[in-house]
Amino acid sequence: MHSLTPVVLCGGSGTRLWPLSREQYPKQLLPLLDDNDSLLQATVRRMEGLTGVQLGSTMVICNEEYRFVVAEQLRIINKVASILLEPIGRNTAPALTLAALAAMQSGDDPILLVMPADHMIMDTAAFHRAVHKSIKPATEGAIVTFGITPDSPETGYGYIQFGTAYEEAGFFHIERFVEKPDLDTAQAYLDTGSYLWNSGLFMMRASALLSAIGYCRADILTACQTAWNQSSIDGEFLRPEKTAFEQCPSDSIDYAVMENIATGVDSLPTGVVIPLAAGWSDVGAWDSLWQVLPKDNKGNVSQGDVLLHDCYNSLVMSENRLVACVGVEDMVVIETPDAILVAHKDKTQDVKKIVDSLKREKRTEGQLHRKIFRPWGWYDCVDIGERFQVKRIVVKPGASLSLQMHHHRAEHWIVVSGTARVTCGDTKYLVSVNESTFIPLGTRHRLENHGSVPLEIIEVQSGSYLGEDDIVRFEDAYGR
Repeated sequence: MHSLTPVVLCGGSGTRLWPLSREQYPKQLLPLLDDNDSLLQATVRRMEGLTGVQLGSTMVICNEEYRFVVAEQLRIINKVASILLEPIGRNTAPALTLAALAAMQSGDDPILLVMPADHMIMDTAAFHRAVHKSIKPATEGAIVTFGITPDSPETGYGYIQFGTAYEEAGFFHIERFVEKPDLDTAQAYLDTGSYLWNSGLFMMRASALLSAIGYCRADILTACQTAWNQSSIDGEFLRPEKTAFEQCPSDSIDYAVMENIATGVDSLPTGVVIPLAAGWSDVGAWDSLWQVLPKDNKGNVSQGDVLLHDCYNSLVMSENRLVACVGVEDMVVIETPDAILVAHKDKTQDVKKIVDSLKREKRTEGQLHRKIFRPWGWYDCVDIGERFQVKRIVVKPGASLSLQMHHHRAEHWIVVSGTARVTCGDTKYLVSVNESTFIPLGTRHRLENHGSVPLEIIEVQSGSYLGEDDIVRFEDAYGR
């Protein structure tokens, strides 16, 4: 029985799905397709029911910013995984090189099944059949990619041109990889019938990937090996050494390896592609999300507190307030507590330009939601003004904030539910429902929840500066 290690790529910022997707809480962490699983959780669950293979421990690759959210989402669905932290984003080629090095540390050479965490696959059984079909060529050293049969001249995907059949029906040699085309070129690809969409799904032995990276991009392999050899374990997180990894060039696996494999260089592994028909979508923009979600009899998709009248073929989502639409067609309306997007469905690829503008103007709406997740729970900024800020804070049972101090603000805490254990200077005491306490400026303090239910408080901050960087930590259970 073959050993198969799922590798889930959980990077990317999903800027075209703003304002739901933000840089520090991107689309793969959101439950976009149903009310339960995020895209990450659905990707990890995709291996459930796969028989005939020996599944190794799942490996999730993500960045530092949302490591605790990833760990929490895996815990919620009772999945155990190795969480490999990229010290800095360097695209998919270095990320997969680290994954291959980690997979081989025990002396094994498992088959890696690479799955982006932000994609959707509706037909899991069809996906499992494709996985089984790919095991033989992957075991023999080939790099297998999964291509999606195109049904439209899509300009948002890369394409794979396939050639002659490979050994058995259903597999084809890869002739070439091509980047996202313009509309006329995409239509020409569609007309030939010899092009597939590049899904970003791969299967190969760890050694085959390392061999290909070493031949095509020895600089990437060298930097990753150095970073991995100096790596450390931080609880459930694997941490490659940051300084060494920062020296690694940035490149995608398509550019670094797959385009070279398509040229048929003898020193490289064979590249093959299998057509996949499993209800795949990369959920890359609002129009693609509209396409895959259930619609009413007028073609509308609505989620949250939404009222529609005389509307057609539109996507309307509300997180916080009532959204009412009258007489709109082919529109996207997305409401969040701090931003609202209104766009024509044909222009959703351009949402990224709004995010670029937010970055240039140094506005936080491109990076953060109003609700911020932390390893101990979350907080929501309810109101802010000159010299004051009001937050709603929820601390998970058994969790605690760091022992900290602020130079520029004082804090007043009111307990709404649960019981708070408070450290204020040299004093420790309990604060119950409808009770409050005051933390003077410059005082060491800590908030803890020793109870079995969530602790909810309202925090009123006052002072000359209220930024999150005004925190001096003395002790922290989460190593921040």
